[in-house]
Amino acid sequence: MTMNAAGGRRRPPTIHDVAREAGVSRGTVSRVLNGGHYVSPAAQEAVNAAIRRTGYVVNRHARSLITGRSDSIGFLLTEPQERFFEDPNFNVLLRGCTQALAAHDVPLLLMLAGTGDERRRIARYITAGHVDGVLLVSSHSGDPVAEQLRAAGVPLVACGKPIGLGSKVSYVAADDRDGARDMVRHLLSLGRRRVGMVTGPLDTPGGVERLAGYREVIADAGLEFDERLVVPGDYSRASGEAGAERLLAQAPEVDAVFVASDLMAQGVLAALQRAGRRVPQDVAVGGFDDSPAALASSPQLTTIRQPWDRISTEMVRVLLAQIGGEAPAAVILPTELVKREST
Repeated sequence: MTMNAAGGRRRPPTIHDVAREAGVSRGTVSRVLNGGHYVSPAAQEAVNAAIRRTGYVVNRHARSLITGRSDSIGFLLTEPQERFFEDPNFNVLLRGCTQALAAHDVPLLLMLAGTGDERRRIARYITAGHVDGVLLVSSHSGDPVAEQLRAAGVPLVACGKPIGLGSKVSYVAADDRDGARDMVRHLLSLGRRRVGMVTGPLDTPGGVERLAGYREVIADAGLEFDERLVVPGDYSRASGEAGAERLLAQAPEVDAVFVASDLMAQGVLAALQRAGRRVPQDVAVGGFDDSPAALASSPQLTTIRQPWDRISTEMVRVLLAQIGGEAPAAVILPTELVKREST
């Protein structure tokens, strides 16, 4: 804050105050604030030091009128609101993206759109220019949001490869198929031969790829694919519990279960315990994600670790590059098998 001419009352520091403090022109300060192009290192350091001393804060509204940008990013989750609070992966990803954008002084707006009306309303808001780009966190086949935003020219990066959009949309994903292969190989290496699976939603890239990895390893091991050993889930704890009950009813000889998320695996553990099946002695259980749910489970889950920090950092990097004019890009990151008590 700075004293005004009348004395007593304080006003927010302006770009003129920063220029005077730094001993440079207003134009030099403006160039520093807009990326530092055509500014000497000495002048840039002087301006940054003056900003710290004066406590100057950029007027984003004024700058957006000049640049045509909002200087903000949307974090769009096309799932029911309760899923955001139940599934720890969303919170981990949100925190990572917020931190990555903070390094660029860009705020992140959380947008929840679990119904058709909410998606239409959010799509109108985004395409009106209220955010410069979107981090799309959950995408189902048949969901028009990704295609609508792409067609409107909105920079977009999805978490996981959007089904049906191919190379039209940037995405960052863990190698779901390879992670699933690692888990099923691990279960088979323990001598288990009736390995079941609770899948993720098969209208999502993770659901499709993890099931594909399971089937590939079962075939490579010379085992016959048995439809009774595969049941659907939707990444919720309740669907894991229901899936395990169905598995036990139609394939009671099951001796291992690969579960497509740690949260679902918690439900599987509860159902097995209720049925009197010991884990891992009677049934080995492996999850996917290495989310906080894996360590909160009893026994603690053997799982596939997704590199959430790298995923969030890469999503932000790719999106900012796209906003800057670069073409869409795809990044696939390796997963890691983490062995714990459940196997």
